[in-house]
Parts: sequence; structure tokens; C-alpha cells
Amino acid sequence: MKKKETGGRGGIKSVFRVLICAFLLIAAAAAAVLLFATLTEYRPADTEALAVVKAADAGPEDADNKDTGETETAEAGFSDTALHEGGTLRVVTWNIGYGALGDNADFFMDGGSMVQTADTARVEENMKGITQGLSDLDADIILLQEVDRDSARSHHIDETALVLDGVQKMTDWTFAWNFRTPFVPYPVPPIGKVSSGLMTLSAFSIEEAERVQLPCPFSWPVRTVNLKRCAAVHRIPVENSGHELVIINLHLEAYDSGEGKAAQTQMLRELLQKERDAGNYVIAGGDFNQVFSNTDASAYPVYGYWQPGVIDAEEFPEGWQLLMDSDHPTCRSLDRPLDGADTDSFQFYMIDGFIISDNVEVLNIRTMDKGFVCTDHNPVLAEVRLGKDG
Repeated sequence: MKKKETGGRGGIKSVFRVLICAFLLIAAAAAAVLLFATLTEYRPADTEALAVVKAADAGPEDADNKDTGETETAEAGFSDTALHEGGTLRVVTWNIGYGALGDNADFFMDGGSMVQTADTARVEENMKGITQGLSDLDADIILLQEVDRDSARSHHIDETALVLDGVQKMTDWTFAWNFRTPFVPYPVPPIGKVSSGLMTLSAFSIEEAERVQLPCPFSWPVRTVNLKRCAAVHRIPVENSGHELVIINLHLEAYDSGEGKAAQTQMLRELLQKERDAGNYVIAGGDFNQVFSNTDASAYPVYGYWQPGVIDAEEFPEGWQLLMDSDHPTCRSLDRPLDGADTDSFQFYMIDGFIISDNVEVLNIRTMDKGFVCTDHNPVLAEVRLGKDG
């Protein structure tokens, strides 16, 4: 009996040792992941010069941030178009969902189950639809969000190259990183490598461009593998005026508790007003992940899924125009695939649009209904005229 008792206790001890070893291995692996994430964290400066690349000659690799602020001077193959006071232009903003959030997709962060949402063929199909849509819109300035360059989630396809191939009108373009990490370790299976950001294209010559870091609401360790949201600020000379058209491409916080959106919006508001005080024309467009308080979004009530924030239009100085077109939603929920779903019970949002200074006349703003086939957002097109008083 004593031998049996000793053997029993020995068996328990063996199991206990195995459990301790397993726990230590898991802890060591977690510590290694945290150390790797910390050492490889993307840490952009508060401001960084962006390379302005001539679209016809230079490849996507030439659009990396340049510490010197120098502008690429490759021959474009066609002449730049001058921008004049009183001139009209078309500006489009579109979150392209890294080419992998078509109508087949849901996403685990929005209540769905998918991490990998598209195979290579579907990413290529989505990007073909997106570039065709951009070509059809015939915009003078294009503001794109969630453009992947080398991400596991989009099978390492360089989407900037596909956009450049599909949109021939543009002369200048820039790329601003806002999500750059060699490995996102969650969920299971993990997201993996992400290299993504904001792409801006212009039919007018961009004189200078800059990446402005926005406040990050996350602390270590979550911050290490999270987005570093930014505003991509572009300066286009307005001929014979002494002023500039300042174009800002942005994608504000999505998955915070609200403080991040508020801090980023405040910084954006101060940036916009500074440019207006300098006499410039200002157009900021993108995915705000918030609805403007002066927008009638009653046609798209929120049913308890992901909740957008609210930007109070009254907090902006008099004259600023906060614009969204509510004829069509700009975004759809990713809690389930849209293909085959009952759209009457589906969650849609109004979160994409423009903030435009008082010296720019807005002729039209339209949400272009693309049916969310290629991405979970619709493009928004603004047609504007520059005033004559700067």
C-alpha cells in the first residue's frame, strides 16, 4: 500500500511538473512575442516629410517617407495641370478595405469570425473593381485609406502598384504609413504582418507633403502592434494667388473608447484652422469613423454593433463645412457577410466625408453607391470651386 501511495504522489508530482513546464514555456513565448513587438514597434516622428512621386515614371518603392523632404523629380510623361482661383475640381475619398473586405467578408473585430477574409484571387478581383471605380469617377484628387503594400491579410500584394496601373490621370502621388508591424500576434490564427497606409493621388503638381502624427490612445503593449494614425498633408500651389490648396487625407481611430477619436479630432481641427488662418484653401477628407452632428443619419440607426463616434459641427469655427451625403451609407457592418444577407436588417453607417474651409464653394457632394461589393466602404465625391479671396 505504501508503494502505491508513493507512486500516486509521484504521479501527481509528475503531472504538476509537466504543468509548470508548460506554463513556463507559454510565459517565455509570450515574453518573447512582447519583446519582439516592442523592439520592432513603428515609432514615427511627430512630423515626417513624404516623398512626392511622379506617377508615370517612379515605382511604389519611391514613395517611402523621406527624412530630407526631397521631392522625386522623375519625368511624368505629361504636363502638370495648374490650379487657379475660381477653378473647379473633383475630390474623392475611399477606404478600400485593403482589398480584402468585399461583400463575402466579415471581420472578428466587428463581431464576425473571419481573420483572413479573402484569398489572392479575391483580393485581385476586389482591387480590379476598386481601380475601375476610381477611373470612372474621373477625380482630380484621390484620397485612399487602408491601402496595403506588403501585408499577410492581402497576400503581400502591393496595392499601390495596382492603383497606379488602373488610374492613369494622376501625375503626383504620396504614401503615408499608418499601420506597420512585422507581426500582429492575435487572434488565432494571427493577423501576421501588416504594411498599410494612406495613398493620395493628384492631377495637380504637389509642391510638398508631410505626415503628421495624431494622438495614439493605446498604451504598451497594445500600442506596439496597433495603428499609428496620421494626417497626410499636401500643398498644391494656386497659381497667381500666393495661396495653397491644402489637401489632407486621414483615417481616424476606430476601436478606442472614444478618447482617441476626440483627441485626434481636436488636433485635426487645430491643424485645419491654422491653414485657414494662413489664407489657404483647405479640404480634409477620409474615414472619420464618426458621423458629423449636422448630418441626418436617421436612415441608418445603430443596432448595438460597432458604434461610430460623433463630431460636433458646432465645435468648429464659423464657416467650416462638415459634409456627408446621406442618400447612401458610406460604410457597412462587418459582423456578417453582405452577400446573400437581408439588407433591410443590415447595419450601415455614415462615417466618410469632408471638412472644407469657407473659401471653397461646394458644388456637390455625393456618396457613390458601389454596393459594397469590393470593399466595406463607398466612395464619396466632392465637386468644389476655389474662391477668389483666399
